[in-house]
Amino acid sequence: MAADPLTIAGREFSSRLFLGTGKFPSVQAMQAAVQASGTEVVTVALRRVDLDAPEEPLLKALDGTKLLILPNTSGARDAEEAVRLAKLARAAGLPSWVKLEVTPDPRTLLPDPVETLKAAEILVKLGFTVLPYINADPILAKRLQDAGTATVMPLAAPIGTAKGLRTRDALQIIIEQATVPVVVDAGLGAPSHAAEAMEMGADAVLVNTAIAVARDPAAMAAAFRKGTEAGREAYRSGLAPERDQAEASSPLKNVLGRRA
Repeated sequence: MAADPLTIAGREFSSRLFLGTGKFPSVQAMQAAVQASGTEVVTVALRRVDLDAPEEPLLKALDGTKLLILPNTSGARDAEEAVRLAKLARAAGLPSWVKLEVTPDPRTLLPDPVETLKAAEILVKLGFTVLPYINADPILAKRLQDAGTATVMPLAAPIGTAKGLRTRDALQIIIEQATVPVVVDAGLGAPSHAAEAMEMGADAVLVNTAIAVARDPAAMAAAFRKGTEAGREAYRSGLAPERDQAEASSPLKNVLGRRA
């Protein structure tokens, strides 16, 4: 099949699997998973790194010449805090790309739609390339893309739950109406979940917990890579439509006619 790059804000990526860097048992395990996944985009929670440290271990372990290091405002409770974190990251020399997360409830970690839209509008005006993490809300997704975000990143299920595509119907609407890439983020627990999202027409998926907590993170990253690629190829090839009743794959009518 012909080359199928993903384009976000004018930048092309050959991989459609994005990788989070939290929860890994060691920096070495994270590096091995990044390598095995084939990813070109890794997210880094700004609250987990010391932007003032010249030898910050996590950032040092990631090759910024090969990877887009995507700062993440995870933990921000409102728009003001998210914008402040993004500005700090840019001042420290990180890219002007930001994965926007505003999650005021530490128990559910669900994104705040009002504060997310508010922060996105501010950051876009400040020249950031904004990739917002949102609930699977088609109306909000449209508002965000109209505001100038580079993607929308709706959740499949709450962060870290590994429950798969619990928001499937809403995700389908978001994908159908999108004018920017749709990256399914959060809740994907198995490579089959990634394949399912890609089969629906999602442009990419982002996975962290399912890979980081696996017994063998690098092997699981490789499995998610295959699932993502298989789902995308299936979508591009054209999936057979679902039917309400059985239909023989080898119809008997013509066969019997030839025998008569």
